[in-house]
Amino acid sequence: MDISLQEMVWLGLGLLAAGGITGLLAGLFGVGGGAVIVPILYELFRYLGVPDDVRMPLCVGTSLAIIIPTSIRSYRAHLARGAVDTDLLKIWAVPVVLGVLIGSLVARYAPAELFKTVFVVVAGISAIRLLSGKDHWRFGETLPGKMAIRITGLVIGVLSSLMGIGGGQLSNLFMTFYNRPIHQAVATSSGLGILISVPGMLGYIYAGWPRAAEYPDVAALQPPMALGYVSLIGLALFVPTSMLTAPLGVKLAHGLSKRRLEVAFGLFLLLICLRFVLSFFE
Repeated sequence: MDISLQEMVWLGLGLLAAGGITGLLAGLFGVGGGAVIVPILYELFRYLGVPDDVRMPLCVGTSLAIIIPTSIRSYRAHLARGAVDTDLLKIWAVPVVLGVLIGSLVARYAPAELFKTVFVVVAGISAIRLLSGKDHWRFGETLPGKMAIRITGLVIGVLSSLMGIGGGQLSNLFMTFYNRPIHQAVATSSGLGILISVPGMLGYIYAGWPRAAEYPDVAALQPPMALGYVSLIGLALFVPTSMLTAPLGVKLAHGLSKRRLEVAFGLFLLLICLRFVLSFFE
């Protein structure tokens, strides 16, 4: 479809602004910002004429690619403050990556509704837990054994790759259920984003390559605009501002009280749920 220069300028400015919000969220909540990236890209790709059956996975794959630099920047900032549980990240590393690769293969065949449903269920449970403020919502006072942690990592990897997120919502929920402080959960989640986003991006390039060949007339799916299910134009416009604002989010996170951070994160997740519930009726 033909798009005027003015429309392209507004799209570009919108993506740059969204990148700034993404970086802020990455640092503030320990998430990669995928919950913001995916709905914004969904509207952009609809505007660019990307077919419905490949639009959502294109959003998710692009989101995972965008998360890479913001997660790295956020993780380094939290690590410098000594807030990251590096031992937990080491246990999670292999099963999380394996889960991401499994999720990427599922994405090749999954309908768009699956991605949205996973978003709503996971984000809704997380929001209720955080906004309730009830500390007795716990599975235990300490983390379970290594096998249980590895299984959890596998599940987090699969779900994160289907949601286009860095795993922050899921790992935050897991850690706080086992009595870990919210600040430590947020900081550790930023490192998990790196483990998820890199193999996730590669998996979506692989999954989307044959699908893009089915739509040779859709420029947004073809090189140099995209590689498989990863939009290069979306990546180029999101990353610069997200890198700039990630450290600001980290600073805000460490300046908030435990309860305020929980409430802010819970409200943020409720907005995600609302956005995708409404999308079922579009």
